[in-house]
Amino acid sequence: MARPWIPLEMIQAPLLDPALPATPATARYALLINPFYPKDPHASFGKHVLTPTLALTSFAAATPPHWRVDYWDENLLHGRPPFNPLPELVGITVHLTFARRAFELAQWYRARGSKVVLGGLHVLSCPEECAPHADALALGDGVQLWPRIVADVEAGHLQPSYAATYESDYRDDPAPRRSLLPRKSFLTTSSLIATRGCHNRCGFCYLATEGLRMPYRMRDPAQIAAEFDADDQPYGVFIDNNLGSRREYLRSLCTALQPLQKIWSAAVSIDVTDDPSLIRAMALAGCTGVFIGFESLTDENLLDARKKTPRTADYARRVRMLHENGIQVNGSFVLGFDHDRADVFARTAQWIEENRLECATFHILTPYPATPLFRQMEAAGRLLHRDWSLYDTAHAVFRPRHMTPEDLEHGYAWMYQRLFSHSSIWRRRPEHWGAVAPYLAMSYLYKRSNRFWHLLIKYDMVHAVWRPLVELTRVRHLRFRRRLAERVTVSGSGNVVTAGV
Repeated sequence: MARPWIPLEMIQAPLLDPALPATPATARYALLINPFYPKDPHASFGKHVLTPTLALTSFAAATPPHWRVDYWDENLLHGRPPFNPLPELVGITVHLTFARRAFELAQWYRARGSKVVLGGLHVLSCPEECAPHADALALGDGVQLWPRIVADVEAGHLQPSYAATYESDYRDDPAPRRSLLPRKSFLTTSSLIATRGCHNRCGFCYLATEGLRMPYRMRDPAQIAAEFDADDQPYGVFIDNNLGSRREYLRSLCTALQPLQKIWSAAVSIDVTDDPSLIRAMALAGCTGVFIGFESLTDENLLDARKKTPRTADYARRVRMLHENGIQVNGSFVLGFDHDRADVFARTAQWIEENRLECATFHILTPYPATPLFRQMEAAGRLLHRDWSLYDTAHAVFRPRHMTPEDLEHGYAWMYQRLFSHSSIWRRRPEHWGAVAPYLAMSYLYKRSNRFWHLLIKYDMVHAVWRPLVELTRVRHLRFRRRLAERVTVSGSGNVVTAGV
């Protein structure tokens, strides 16, 4: 299988020139960095510029007003982070796949006199590994910790570590400081978060990390609606782990969002369809798409993963319910579970096509450090290595039970090749003829245009190109919502007759 096209700057981080001279650090100036990570050539480059990281803009909002604060995302292809003037304080978010790059950045700034704070999930799961690369570690809820860290830097007594739980009142968190964002670089800057946590605790999920206790917390629906309304964007993306964990809360949120006449998407679990009236409420509030972690079509795999979910035999009916309410489905599937055999790839692809999922995302099962899956794999001697840069769900880092690591990686690549093919895109077209043309346009732009995406990202054209398409989608959906509101539901099911979006 030929390797897909990918330019060097999508897989190689910008150079950090060690010869650049140091300059005095500028007092009360903080720089927040999202480090570079290599892109998967099999997937769409577009997913990396859908929305900005919410964590860093939230830290910016928690920064005292007498401090200057800047935001830098290396994945926008604007080059290495700024250094003139040199910031007094540098905050870097760390994920295991780009930990090496985060450490390189930390070393470069520390060598020139900046104080560097590392935070993020990898810091929580592997603090001993991260500590030598930082002046301080932020363990836990960074929004709580950041004002303390800034105050200690200003007072000249920064501590080596700071810890906070995720049990605070989520409603007290400040709204993200979106004014710092390069709006031209993202499809939308309205990345939103209404809840924190999930009612599932799957053994492979990062939420199962040892030491991470994240009880389900919710912000007032009115807060979220006001935040969304204040950002001049027609489309918002909820980055919650599972927006549907508390159904009555989601219903209240929909009530608050409906008057905005905007569109949005969110991650939910498939059991949100237990209540058909809630799906209808989501559609009437502007939900045009959901990201659903189906994970597997084999019940035994889901049982092993401790995922609370309906039987897989009922998935098709539930997907149909979402489609009938005009909600597109982006299905997420994990490959390499212990009950997966060589037929898992073709069987999963066929199911996706038969049920007309508009989009699908694939992940090789990856045992993240400090999760139950990692401990299980480690105890069984199934881990191949600890090169965190390859723990990116695109590489096999363990020995699967019923295939070789090479077979698993080949099957993963084949899945994207199959689902991004002309024939698969056509087979998954909507049943309603009026929705076919917009679906095809979005599918080809998102799934088969990585050369185009590369240019859009590099030359800051993402927002300019996508804004008219998003606005057209919003206008079409408003028309659909009016029809949906007038339509009588089918007795006993709550499902609408047809969508046409």
